[in-house]
Amino acid sequence: MSDHDDHHDHGDEDGRVTSPMQDFTMSQVTTGIVIFVIGVAVTFGLPLLLA
Repeated sequence: MSDHDDHHDHGDEDGRVTSPMQDFTMSQVTTGIVIFVIGVAVTFGLPLLLA
């Protein structure tokens, strides 16, 4: 079996951490919320205004 098929190794060989395991700051949360609100406004608000 190759190294890619071994799902039992939970070691941190490369020093990398996957995204769900990383902490995030309130600034990053705020940025995400702002981008979400702008996206919703463009996706739904703009077509409603033009209709």
